[in-house]
Amino acid sequence: MQLGLVGLGKMGFNMRERVRRAGHEVIGYDRNPEVSDSESLADMVSKLEAPRVVWVMVPAGDITRNTVKELSELLSPGDLVVDGGNSKFTDDRVHADLLAKKEIGYIDCGVSGGVWGLENGYALMVGGDAAHVEQAMPIFDALRPEGPREEGFAHAGKVGAGHYSKMVHNGIEYGLMQAYAEGFELLDKTDVVDNVPAVISAWQRGTVVRSWLLDLLVRALQSDPELDDLRGYVEDSGEGRWTVEEGINNAVPLPVISAALFARFQSRQEDSPAMRAVAALRNQFGGHSVHLAGPSSGGGSTQG
Repeated sequence: MQLGLVGLGKMGFNMRERVRRAGHEVIGYDRNPEVSDSESLADMVSKLEAPRVVWVMVPAGDITRNTVKELSELLSPGDLVVDGGNSKFTDDRVHADLLAKKEIGYIDCGVSGGVWGLENGYALMVGGDAAHVEQAMPIFDALRPEGPREEGFAHAGKVGAGHYSKMVHNGIEYGLMQAYAEGFELLDKTDVVDNVPAVISAWQRGTVVRSWLLDLLVRALQSDPELDDLRGYVEDSGEGRWTVEEGINNAVPLPVISAALFARFQSRQEDSPAMRAVAALRNQFGGHSVHLAGPSSGGGSTQG
């Protein structure tokens, strides 16, 4: 079948290649003419035969909203739009209602696989009507990992369910990464363990903590055993925040995911006001040593 693919960045570019390898025709559009197959969104749509399926793979937020709005004016009844970006699930109903006015279908699809998806396949979590999901199933089958469909693809429910599922997936990812990171720091800090990369590598087989994330940490340590080339500054792309918000909205305790999110916030503070307050309080009630700000702050200085 044919697929229109909007957004040929780090993931979209590889997704186009994987779908093509499965024998489908992909006509992509990207603002970068060096990778684009068409001159504009309208040009891409004009090259597709009805009923069209257009996959949107652009950053969440206004860019996705504007793309869906433009597609609503270009597509025809019976066509289908798939949002495969990391949109917030609350946007999906808005997009579906907008397209429904033109009798255009809508699916939200959470996609996991990153830059490795070209070879390994992408885990897909979709939300939408069963008829729309079936319409796009050849593309889902091309993108998902090899093996049983249910081990790499899920029709999670109605519109919004796909992005909600991916949101929770990414929240779990936050917690897993934080646990590995804290374990690495403790191993690196102690003088008991001499070869930290070897220890973490040994966890890859036979242990209950083995995972693909662990494999990626081993890969990173092979090229930079102390991770000295990196600065400990970590962004968050939104899904972790939304997961914590949903935990609050549904009275579900998420202590691990919440702590991992807050750790990312803390990583961006070169000098944390909160921790300065903690240091001041410890000094006030217990006379504990504090590190003074300034050029001569190399050691502890006891106050009072």
